[in-house]
Amino acid sequence: MMGTVSLESLTYGIDTDFRRSLLQGIALFRGIDADSVSDLLPQCGRIDVKKGDVLLAPQRPNQCVYVVLSGRLSVHLGSLDAPKIADLAPGSCAGEMSLIEDKDPSAFVVATEDSHLMVISHTLLWRMIDRSHVFCKNLLVVLSERVRSDNEYIASSLGVLRQAERNAHTDALTGLGNRHWMRTMFEREVTRALQSNKALCLMMIDVDNFKLFNDRYGHIAGDRVLVAVADALREFLRPTDLVARFGGDEFAVLLPDLRLDQARQTAERVREQVAALSPPSLATPITVSIGVTSRTHPDEVATLVQRADAAMYEAKEAGRNRVAASKTLDE
Repeated sequence: MMGTVSLESLTYGIDTDFRRSLLQGIALFRGIDADSVSDLLPQCGRIDVKKGDVLLAPQRPNQCVYVVLSGRLSVHLGSLDAPKIADLAPGSCAGEMSLIEDKDPSAFVVATEDSHLMVISHTLLWRMIDRSHVFCKNLLVVLSERVRSDNEYIASSLGVLRQAERNAHTDALTGLGNRHWMRTMFEREVTRALQSNKALCLMMIDVDNFKLFNDRYGHIAGDRVLVAVADALREFLRPTDLVARFGGDEFAVLLPDLRLDQARQTAERVREQVAALSPPSLATPITVSIGVTSRTHPDEVATLVQRADAAMYEAKEAGRNRVAASKTLDE
């Protein structure tokens, strides 16, 4: 239970220097003339809170500012189980934001140690503001520091959210776009090509004998092959080409503004680029089979993928390490 006692013993019967020294340790009273508020200090209360006691909480009205005289408090957003966003050590205060805004607290404030707090009521706070310009300035400093701290927390949280969003769209191994990214970006580009009646082609690329390579050299070596192929695609293709890891050892590349003959030439150069990655001593060389198709007017991404994938399997059946193109009715 919380017990309230008067601060009269801290304000009466002591000399001015000691009282001034006491106040210097409190952010709200730093630099203040102790005599200017000597009649107001005894009107402050004090409460003792036990470790784990919740001092402030959202949807719980607050009418006081609490100054930490000893002990420690922590601040949590959303729930008590959320990571703390601030520690309140002796000399710090809590509750000033909700008091100034005349709103319920926006965060949980909980005692992390047995603590002793000065209590300044709403009415008394405004009397101190009216009485002392230094107190008013200190309060503004406390508020600005709280806002800056909140902004830093928000910025940090946004950074985490942006990173999570990037992770949701990026293949962790190769750094290429993943299937989710591909669905969004490829559909956007196909729609643009249809609306502008521009040429567009799609390549499906599969690493040849990848299971055999994994079985012979291990999955770590297999992962290195996938990364090397992804790096080759990034290095060789145009900045406007969209490259994604389709899954496993398969990649998809969308080629805006290319006709099928141009896309096939690009695919041949990609195939040669990947084949050049293998050292002569490698028993299972690194090669790829590529299927290429171009769009027709009603094509969607799924249709293009299906047709390019079929062409890719034709390339594999024809001996691997080659390119096959799937012609459409428009060609």
